[in-house]
Amino acid sequence: MLPAAPSSPRSRGGRRTGAGPHITDIPPTPQLDLSGTPPNAAVPTPSLGTHVSSGRQQQKQDKRQSTLASIARIYPYAKKAMPRIYLGMVSAMIAAIVALMIPQVLGALVDGPLKSGDAGQIWWPVATVLGLGVVEAVMIWFRRWFVLEPGTRVEARMRNALYNRLQDLPVAFHDRWPSGQLLSRAISDLGLIRRWISFGILLLVVNVLTILVGFVLLVRINWVLGVAFMVCSIPLWIYGYFFENKYSVVARRSQDQAGDLATAVEEAVHGIRVLKAFGRGQFALKNFASQAEDLRGTEIEKAKTIANIWLWLLLVPDVTFALCLLVGVWLASGGNITVGELVTFFATATVLRWPVESIGFLLSMTVDTRTAVDRFFEVMDAPNTIVDPEHPQTIEKPEGRLVFENAHFRYQDSPAQYPDLLDGIDLALEPGETMAIVGLTGSGKSTLTALASRLYDVTGGAITLDGVDIRQLSREELHGHLAVAFEDATLFSASVRDNVLLGRPESTDAELAEALDIAQAGFVYDLPQGLDTKVGEEGLSLSGGQRQRLALARAVAAKPSILVLDDPLSALDVDTEALVEAALRRVLAATTALIVAHRPSTVMLADRVALLEGGRITAVGKHSDLLATSDHYRFVISSLEDEEKREEQERDDDRRDDDERDEQDELKGASV
Repeated sequence: MLPAAPSSPRSRGGRRTGAGPHITDIPPTPQLDLSGTPPNAAVPTPSLGTHVSSGRQQQKQDKRQSTLASIARIYPYAKKAMPRIYLGMVSAMIAAIVALMIPQVLGALVDGPLKSGDAGQIWWPVATVLGLGVVEAVMIWFRRWFVLEPGTRVEARMRNALYNRLQDLPVAFHDRWPSGQLLSRAISDLGLIRRWISFGILLLVVNVLTILVGFVLLVRINWVLGVAFMVCSIPLWIYGYFFENKYSVVARRSQDQAGDLATAVEEAVHGIRVLKAFGRGQFALKNFASQAEDLRGTEIEKAKTIANIWLWLLLVPDVTFALCLLVGVWLASGGNITVGELVTFFATATVLRWPVESIGFLLSMTVDTRTAVDRFFEVMDAPNTIVDPEHPQTIEKPEGRLVFENAHFRYQDSPAQYPDLLDGIDLALEPGETMAIVGLTGSGKSTLTALASRLYDVTGGAITLDGVDIRQLSREELHGHLAVAFEDATLFSASVRDNVLLGRPESTDAELAEALDIAQAGFVYDLPQGLDTKVGEEGLSLSGGQRQRLALARAVAAKPSILVLDDPLSALDVDTEALVEAALRRVLAATTALIVAHRPSTVMLADRVALLEGGRITAVGKHSDLLATSDHYRFVISSLEDEEKREEQERDDDRRDDDERDEQDELKGASV
């Protein structure tokens, strides 16, 4: 299935329209509030590095919460997998206990048959050690078998939940978050959680229990040596506590920087045509290398932190062994301990060496997992301001009457001292009427269309559909009554058929053909696999005009009662535009339509025209009437005509260049 996340509305210049200065002109602030803000509050725009400082701030706020308490939040996703994980822990614990029993047998062997010289008594201890070794190997196999599957299931469950949440969150959320940060959470962070569930938590629990049981056995063998061993281990636990506090900060910074780096790669790949056209590949590389170097420095800092704890984990046990050996020899010389007990003690201590040494990387893995869990829930806990009502209303007989009632809207990143972008819109579209919206660039035309489809919610006033506030309708029902075609046509990496029928998959082949005919998209039948041809990522294998025609066909195929068109013909040549407009007139005759017009020819499709000026609708009427009565309308139409002439001139120049290249290619071919 194709994702249904629409692109956010933008002005023709590619910049979001909004009151006041552009968002890059606003001085940055050091923190980003991920918990949401009131509609009229000013919100800083996150740069690629904002989420790094944001993560550190979030970490400071959550410092009261322990690492295990933070990780425990994934329990609802891991609940079904816990029985197998528990069985894996039991298997691993049995294997560890069996491993601790082997030194006891060896001690009995030294003090028994070896001391007495009775060779006939050696076979039973040897057989016992062999049997215990087999049992340990079998339990380790069971441990791996039990935990092999649960981690992947938890990862898949969390990844699906994250994707579903991203689809449900409003466009305002995606405006604030770089795509690389979301991608790193969906891939690398969930991979860390999977490895911890399958490996980290099991070994951490089992190894700690093994150390505790081993200490009891050491004290039972000889309390002096046992206490000495425990006292010498205290520095490890103290350093482990400080290690967690220090490493958690570095780990969070590393994961945030990895997300920023993923964003840089995604932007470079997405904009590869622009980079090549302007010869800015080396510039992009320099920026990428700078970010990669920052991440490398953080990773080196992580490695140094881990290296420090490994120093203690290797040094302390060696020093402990040396001291215990010295004490043990002294006790044995005084007859306070037998040679067999001494062998048992050091064999048991050797078994405990791996659990003790593993604490270092298990701690680092646990801290990494805690950071990954925190980053995961930053998205899952993000407030969703556009939700379905608790008791949604329904429209039994949709007519298509769309009314803006004193509608206000401002973007969250707009400074408070500036007025609303849309400052009291009053406009009524009657059933079957086509209304064109015209205004200067940045006046809020695209934003107005976005409000109708609830990509954003009004911050004041209301929008009604057939007398029902659209906020009282479920989003599924609203989108069933209304379809949108954006100026920046977005196609998915799927077949032409799937892209066009995105809004109404149950459409027949005849309805599909009709939508393609209306949009003058007959070129699809000439593609290698026709309607089943995959158009590639974002449809970049097609021209801008072809993508726009398929996007228009997608909106028409949905057969909505209200059609919202945000300048859907901007990339078409004059001849194709005329054909599309002629076909659209048949569709618009029975459909309510709201059209953002950037061309005079698009205005001609409308029954009435609304002039957007200063955040308000200042005039509504027929095109001819507004030309006669409104100076500002004449100015806007004149500017649209000038822009249309420039675009047509650019297309003619491109067409002439293409013809010249074709002639040169033909001449070269003839000479060959």
